Amino acid sequence: MTGVRVLLYHTTPDTAAIEAAYHRTSEHLAGVPGLMGNELLRSVADPSGFVVVSSWHSLAAFMEWERGPDHKRQTAPLRPFRDTTTSRPFDVYQVAASY
Repeated sequence: MTGVRVLLYHTTPDTAAIEAAYHRTSEHLAGVPGLMGNELLRSVADPSGFVVVSSWHSLAAFMEWERGPDHKRQTAPLRPFRDTTTSRPFDVYQVAASY
């Protein structure tokens, strides 16, 4: 299997606000070439911790979108919730194996 998963780390005690921002962002991302889907995950250990995980067909598809003119506009609703306490607010992982 091929593919890429992008993880964006967020933090907020305002669950309703981040969920609304996630839904707005997801609407903006509908139809982006190479994007297979995304999820908003909430930490069980820290209820203010959230991760948005997006699945991409390929690293090339993700990078093309990331470098494109729509990237920042499409993801703007989630930016206020970005976790700036980490050294990197995101990670990109390539699928190495799957079942």
